[in-house]
This record gives sequence, structure tokens and C-alpha cells, in this order.
Amino acid sequence: MIFNRNFPRFFLSVACLALVVSMSMPPAASWGKSVPMVPASFSELAKTAKPAVVNIRAVKVNKGGGRVYKHFFGQPFGNNDPFRDFFEPFMRQQPQRDFKQQSLGSGFIISRDGYIVTNNHVVAEADEIRVKLYNDKEYDATIVGADPKTDLALLKVEADDLEHLELGDSESLEVGTWVVAIGSPFGLEQTVTAGIVSAKGRIIGSGPYDDFIQTDASINPGNSGGPLLNLEGEVVGINTAIIASGQGIGFAIPANLARGIIDQLRDSGEVTRGWMGVAIQDITPELAEYYNIEEKSGVLVAKVYKNDPADKAGIVPGDIVTHVKDVRVKSSRDLSSAIAGLGVGKKIPITLIREGKEKTVSVVLAKRSDSEPGAALSETGFDPFGLGFQELDSANANDFGYARDVRGLVVADLKPDGQGATTGIRRGDLLKEVNHTPVATVEQYLDVLSKIKKGQTVQLLFRRGNTNFIVVRLTK
Repeated sequence: MIFNRNFPRFFLSVACLALVVSMSMPPAASWGKSVPMVPASFSELAKTAKPAVVNIRAVKVNKGGGRVYKHFFGQPFGNNDPFRDFFEPFMRQQPQRDFKQQSLGSGFIISRDGYIVTNNHVVAEADEIRVKLYNDKEYDATIVGADPKTDLALLKVEADDLEHLELGDSESLEVGTWVVAIGSPFGLEQTVTAGIVSAKGRIIGSGPYDDFIQTDASINPGNSGGPLLNLEGEVVGINTAIIASGQGIGFAIPANLARGIIDQLRDSGEVTRGWMGVAIQDITPELAEYYNIEEKSGVLVAKVYKNDPADKAGIVPGDIVTHVKDVRVKSSRDLSSAIAGLGVGKKIPITLIREGKEKTVSVVLAKRSDSEPGAALSETGFDPFGLGFQELDSANANDFGYARDVRGLVVADLKPDGQGATTGIRRGDLLKEVNHTPVATVEQYLDVLSKIKKGQTVQLLFRRGNTNFIVVRLTK
């Protein structure tokens, strides 16, 4: 073995360098706020919560066997059954058997007298519902009420002195905090899984009130309707959906959204939502610049429905709604959820900005209506940007999906190679203003264009259908 006389000195130098480096680095806890690691155990939380978590078995009876029975037993060879003439008279004489479809899900008790929360899709159209507790006791359950729009349902069993869970504050729930899911995935009752909150406010296209908590706590078929708990044992979400192709991604309805729905279902068996009577959209950077809005939060009123609450309160298209009952509105989803959660007939203060000035109006909410008109198209000539306009009047407004009293220029066609076709303008968009100047006829439009020099920017404000405004920049 060969030794280097310089080795001890070299080793000492490296050791000293390592010591200096380690001394210069602060301990992990001093980098910022102390970050707690995995809890030592979830066992106490599970012991406390599991008695209030139930397994739900829903049964739907298809009379006469339904399509499944008829296909596999009535016509084993399908519609082209070569033995139909022989067997059909015999099959008609046989009693039609009932076919039972079963679904499994989860739920949790919210009161000592037997009210249970679950998902609507677990019990929808069920003829029989059985609820099984952690101690194997079973009860027949009835549906008190259901709300398909949020996929929530409230059940009732005839029992007293039941263990129950409290709803927590999902708004204060932070991304990265620990949560626990309890339910019956694949029928495996009282399964406990843990993970963290991965995101909040997720929109997955399941309905108009999407506002899900995303978690990586394992959620599988059968977990639907079960609770998502914080470490204090409070229900912060109702496990509802998964991504079929994704692992470790689950979604829960926030407790704050569910609370009002549950209260309404318990009180009246149904949910009624407030309605202002406006079509709204988020503030884009282009709209903020066009309307000279410094803050990007707020919601633009794109349309006001005649004789509905907003119209009666004096709200007009172009108003920017910033607050509902002193609560700031940051997006159209915020506004829709806030209004929907308020009772019908209530007088609500709405703060808005109109022409740069803030004002407050009072709106008496009505019951929500979700109808939307359709749209149709026609053709005309093209402008310098490759846009083909047609004037709206009482005879053709309905053809383009607008009310008979709406006036303006509607985009009826676009040149594929025109400048307008590259900006996102669509057929059916209604031109309202050019550089802040209202236009309603071809003559007005061409007159405004004639005053704009070649090479200058032209801003066009369009209304899209009955819901949105868009601003498009073009160069003359």
C-alpha cells in the first residue's frame, strides 16, 4: 500500500472545509416557518371518526329485467335471432323477472338523530337504500333531498344517539396540509387513507358549481360520499370524483359549499338558488385596459335579462361587479357561487364600478333559471379585416340567437385568410363598439373606420352570444 505524506494535511483541509460549510448552513427549521413532517400516527383520528362513517348500498329494481334481461334472456342472438319465431311465443308466456342493480358508496353521519350526507350519484333513482355502521348495525334509509348540480344528497335513518362528525372550514384549508379519507373503496368498508391537499378550486367539468379540493389521499370507486377530514377530525370535504386514468388524484366537494346545500335539504328537501338575471365573464387584460380597470379582479356584466332582478335594480351591461355583501368577487365563478348560495327573495347589496365610479345597488334575488337561447348564422360581404357583417333587426335577430329588440352588427362570415380570422372572432359575435364608439349600422361602422389612419390600432368590442364580451385589436 502506498501512502502520501501529504494525505493527513489534505484530509484535514477537506474536513475543515466540510465543517465550515456545515457551520455556514442554517438548520432546516431556521430556513423559514417550521415544516412539520408526517404525523406520528393517524390512529386516534381514525378511531374517533370511523363510528360516524357509513357504508351505503343502493338498489334499483328494473321491472321486467330491463334491457339487460331482455338482451341476454329474451333474445340471446340479438335482433337477428334465427330462433325468434320458435322461442318468442314461449318467452312471452314466461314471467318477466325483475333485475336489481346495486351501487356501493360511502357517507357520514352529521347529527345524533340520523341525518347522513353522501353523493347524489350514489343513491340517485334508488328503490332501496341500506346503511351499515362500523359496528355492523344496518338501517333502512330514506332520501330527504338531493341536489344533482353539486352531487350532494341527504339521507335519514331512524336512530338515536349516533356518533356524528362536524363540518369544518374548507376556506381556511391550505394546500399541502394533511387530510384523511375514510370510506368503502371497492366495498372494503372503513378503509382509511391519508395524503395532502394538492390544490383547491379545481374545475373538472362536472357541473356549474365546480370548486373541488384536490387531494392525493387514495380515493377509489366506493369512496364516493365519504368524508375528507383535517387533523382535527372535522369534515373539510366530501369525496366525490376521481380521474380514471390518473393515480393518486381525487376530488372532494368543499365543506363550505356543502353546508348551505345540506341546510336547505334538511329544511325543505330541495335547493333553491339565487338569481340576479345577468350573463357575466371574467376580466381579461384586454377588457381591463378597455374599461380602464386598474385591478384585474371583478366580473363584467355582459348582458342583463329584461325584468329580472338586476334589470330592476338598475344594473346595465358593462358594469363591473366587485363585491357581494362586502365580500370581494374575484371571478365569475365567485359571483355565481355567492349568488347561488343566497336565499331567494333576499335583498343583497351589490357593489359595482360604472364608468370608473363605484356605486352600490340593492338586488332582490329571484329563483335561478338556466335557459340559454340558441344561435344561427347567415352570410354577407366583407370589411377590410375580412369580417362579414349583417345588421340585426326584429326580423333576423332571433336567427342569430338574440332578442328581437337587440340591434347591432353581427359577424355572419369570415375570410379564412383575413386578419379578423386570426384573432378569435367567431361567426355570431355582435359588434358593439369601435374604439369606444357605439356602432349599430354598417354606415356607422364604416364612418368610424374612415377616421382611423392606416397603420393605427383598431379596438373592436364584441358581445359573444348572451354571455361574454371580447375585445379584439386589429391594425388598419
